Amino acid sequence: MSGGEVQASNSGYAAFTHRDFRLHCAARLLFGIALSMQTVAIGWYVYSVTKSPLALGLSGLSSFLPAALLALYTGHVADSYNRRTIIALSFAGCAAGSSGLVGLVWMGSDNLIAIYACILLSGASRAFANPAAQAFTPNLVPREHFANAVTWYSSVWQGSRIVGPTLGGVLYIFGPSLPFMIVALSFASGALLIASIKTDGKPQGGRGPINWETLSAGLRFIWSRQVIFGAISLDLVAVLFAGATALMPVVAQDILHVGPWGLGLLRAAPALGAVAMGAWVAYVPISGKAGKKMLWAVGIYGLATIGFGLSDHLLLSMLALFVVGAADQISVVVRHTMVQAETPDEMRGRVAAVNSIFISGSSDLGEFESGLTAAWWGTVPAIIVGGMATIGFAGLWSVIFPQLRDRDQLLGK
Repeated sequence: MSGGEVQASNSGYAAFTHRDFRLHCAARLLFGIALSMQTVAIGWYVYSVTKSPLALGLSGLSSFLPAALLALYTGHVADSYNRRTIIALSFAGCAAGSSGLVGLVWMGSDNLIAIYACILLSGASRAFANPAAQAFTPNLVPREHFANAVTWYSSVWQGSRIVGPTLGGVLYIFGPSLPFMIVALSFASGALLIASIKTDGKPQGGRGPINWETLSAGLRFIWSRQVIFGAISLDLVAVLFAGATALMPVVAQDILHVGPWGLGLLRAAPALGAVAMGAWVAYVPISGKAGKKMLWAVGIYGLATIGFGLSDHLLLSMLALFVVGAADQISVVVRHTMVQAETPDEMRGRVAAVNSIFISGSSDLGEFESGLTAAWWGTVPAIIVGGMATIGFAGLWSVIFPQLRDRDQLLGK
């Protein structure tokens, strides 16, 4: 290794000295941009057709159901087959779902069943992609660079959520079918990048039998480690109750009175905060009191959500969402680092599948919850109550999970 490479490996960019990790991140960037663009476009299109917050919530439910129903099996697949191949095929499946949406929107269809069916296809593909991608990441860098890899991998994802919503909102102005076309191409390009990775994606443990013992191993592993279970479950309740993203089209149209471009800015604001915090953590790593920092971050997440609910100005709303994203990034880094670093390679897929249900699933299910409560109480009360509940849960978790509260270092011995 040259002097420049040694210096880079000891810097905040250590993980990027590895070629396959760079390709993995590039694919993650394209995948995230595509997913964020699609979310904005679907949200605006569905609300324009229905004027129903509940219909928006059902979009999130359609995305959540495949992950929930397939969770144990997708984890087993990630621990039994080539993870690189699984990710590439899953990205291709997402491209197929987006292509269906292109056709429906091109025809100006208001058939929500058909739209939800395309979302279900993309959700099923994501259900296989998420555990395989999480389990694959530790194979691409040495252990000493893993925390840095998690930080940047998450930051790249958040960066995609800046570009994607903004781009989706702008492209929607030129016609609702255009963003869906770009989405399908981005998913397909991500699949090609994953296929070009050289690292062998085969799990170290080999292929195991399909039975309840192997399928439920991830659940038992997480339950046996209360620090990990506490971190994952806290994120679940926080995103479930304070995830107001499904209501952004309502906020944009009915409260802030802005167009799809404004919705794109709202969608991008949390990711901008997350990227800023991710860059900070990459250079100033979390070196102590990791558990307490995560709990405080979740509390701030809830407080900022309340601020978003109270705001009736675009810039103030974006500022509140910026803080939401920055606080969430701290939680993401702590959780993912602990989960992936402390899980044996032969179980990473199954544990990642359960983790995906708690994290990605809670986001989609949170959209359904937000849409439902907004239909009951109104948009603003639903957002404020969700933020207050999240603050309460952060305090409660500090009591019932003392192992998490007292956790000092990210990487265990």
